[in-house]
Amino acid sequence: MHEMLGKGLVMREKILIVDDAKINRELLKDMLHDDYEILEADNGQTGLEIVKDEGTTITAILLDIMMPVMDGFQFMEQLHNMKIMDKIPVLVISGDNTVQNEKKCFDYGVSDFIGRPFNAILVKRRIQNMVSHFTYKNRLEEKVEEQTAVLREANKALKEQTERLEKRNQDIMDMLGAIVECRNLESGEHVKRVKGYTRILANEFGERYPEYHLDKHTIDMIVASSALHDLGKIAIPDNILMKPGKLTKEEFECMKTHTIRGYEIFETIDGDWEPVSKQITLDIIRHHHERYDGKGYPDGLRGDDIPISAQLVSLADVYDALISERCYKSAYTKEEAYNMITGGQCGVFSPKIMDVFKSVRDKFEEFASNPIVE
Repeated sequence: MHEMLGKGLVMREKILIVDDAKINRELLKDMLHDDYEILEADNGQTGLEIVKDEGTTITAILLDIMMPVMDGFQFMEQLHNMKIMDKIPVLVISGDNTVQNEKKCFDYGVSDFIGRPFNAILVKRRIQNMVSHFTYKNRLEEKVEEQTAVLREANKALKEQTERLEKRNQDIMDMLGAIVECRNLESGEHVKRVKGYTRILANEFGERYPEYHLDKHTIDMIVASSALHDLGKIAIPDNILMKPGKLTKEEFECMKTHTIRGYEIFETIDGDWEPVSKQITLDIIRHHHERYDGKGYPDGLRGDDIPISAQLVSLADVYDALISERCYKSAYTKEEAYNMITGGQCGVFSPKIMDVFKSVRDKFEEFASNPIVE
């Protein structure tokens, strides 16, 4: 409770006595001067000036109610507005100890109300107990604030580290996606466009169906991961991957393995990947060719057994494939692509996703004409 200053000097704790009656101040000073440095004020206004000068170096305030210039209630109201009473205990010592006055004092937040005439020993003990309590409380609050500040800084550093990691991983995924596109003799824009269509679908789907928990962060992860949907094509032989005509049955079976090969490749990539993001990426790579009726590949998943991330990327991928020129086909118009998907010519998609796709048709077509990716 005491602080050491210099060589053996001790700064005593301060008690402020606010009372217009000098005899009352003298009685309290005699009682407390051995243990505390005493500050005095003969009215609330003078007491308030001392509080403003001394601040929380004051250990406790002993306050009378009936005073000139500024009475005890006005003084307490000022302290309350300054939020001082949370830091310094105020003990009212008054002869006007009616129930109404006591209640009003406690409503202001005083720590104790002692009626006159008072017992000196009892008052001293109650002051000591209250000072000890507030000293402990204030130190505990300071400790909590210090720990909170440390945790805040740690969380800030962790958040910055996570953001850097996510940015690095996204750059890696974009790079790998671009490598796949280049090997596939495409411009590399397919990955960017699929990301754009995926975001349009996911944003609308998340708003319509909150039970899927597609918040902004999850959507960002799905969009970033969509860049690797065709990662496994790296392992497909050139004569199949770049064949200008229709694939034979055997060639198509080989082509289908790109889902599993991509899954295996990404699963073995070392590095600091956020677990949820990595799982979303694996789901998209493996399951973006599954179909809602179970007739897709590689696992023949049905309905919502297909991860929603893969379902969203699947439709985005199909749409872009239809309206883009490939080595084995010419591009379809946007209207033809829309009709083929809604007509079931590209396999069965979730009814919910189809409803969302129909509602964002204009956004898809606008993006297809001006594919600016965020």
